[in-house]
Amino acid sequence: MRRKLICVLALLAMTATLFAGCKGKDDMIEITLNEVAHSVFYAPMYVAFEEGYFKDEGLKVNLVNGLGADKTMTALISGECEIGFMGSEASIYVYNQGAEDYVINFAQLTQRAGNFLVSRDMGEEFSWANVKGKTVLGGRKGD
Repeated sequence: MRRKLICVLALLAMTATLFAGCKGKDDMIEITLNEVAHSVFYAPMYVAFEEGYFKDEGLKVNLVNGLGADKTMTALISGECEIGFMGSEASIYVYNQGAEDYVINFAQLTQRAGNFLVSRDMGEEFSWANVKGKTVLGGRKGD
């Protein structure tokens, strides 16, 4: 937990450097962070908000929930936010579409995906062969 919290603080310290000339009210650097969804995997970031770590570093961070990677990416590209928390696949989609103004992934908050596969049927032991021929619902079309 401490290691992840340090990573979050490092991420925002890098951001503070990027926006050093963007002073806001009370000489705080104001940025908007758009998260793809509320997630237990972002707990270190929420702790940093609650404990005032961003404020201690001179950052006024406005947290917005994007309600999906596509909307978070749109907000990032359009300038509605300075940072988008989402999986790297969204930036890959934009890059592969030939966008000239694509985003760059520059930090990692979680080390493992928090995705999981669930089933109504209780199996003895999981095997990918059990999924073959079954209908699987992903997070969005194409998953």
